[in-house]
Amino acid sequence: MTTRVRFEPVHQESTAALIARQLREAIMYGLLAPGAQLSEAELSAQFGVSRGPLREAMQRLVQEGLLRSERNRGLFVKVLDDTEIRDIYLARSAVEGAAALLLLRAQDAGATSDLREVCGEMTRAADLQDKVQMSDADLRFHETLVRRSESPRLRRMHETLLVETRMCMTALEDKYRVPADVVDEHCAIIDAIESGDEALTLRRIDDHMQDALTRLTSNPD
Repeated sequence: MTTRVRFEPVHQESTAALIARQLREAIMYGLLAPGAQLSEAELSAQFGVSRGPLREAMQRLVQEGLLRSERNRGLFVKVLDDTEIRDIYLARSAVEGAAALLLLRAQDAGATSDLREVCGEMTRAADLQDKVQMSDADLRFHETLVRRSESPRLRRMHETLLVETRMCMTALEDKYRVPADVVDEHCAIIDAIESGDEALTLRRIDDHMQDALTRLTSNPD
């Protein structure tokens, strides 16, 4: 039987969505610094669009929590305070810990092979002393960990944290420890998954998150 529900035709990605994506990436990589004020006139000129789609795009980012609106002042890039950073890493620890346990229990050699491949990318970036490539590979490791868990819900939850996580990683680029130690820390997570030791796996993920908090916040506890 034919459904009576009326659906709208599917169109290509809107101008507002394209603008929102570029602004989101600029925030992720620190090109729009935390606390920076956005100028509608300047941005509409750069994008070559009217203010209508630009405002729609910026409101999307307000709803995502990446921009904040101040009455009579305008829109500003969100500044992550210590409380918010701790909350981000608490959520990441829960999601990534659950994903790691799923990989451990599945004994998926293909998944751990993918993770070791990303560790190889981190090693090459470390050898080049390329902080941007290093942090990109770092984030890709965690994306791969959750994606290979094959849990759609964990993946959706993790995706909501990715932009703020990348903002934190941008902040960490000047606070990175010895690159080889960072690579070893990620490889140790893979070793724990392959060992089948659930407690060790969770402890190493939690230690990894706590290390980031120590460097990002004034009071990690």
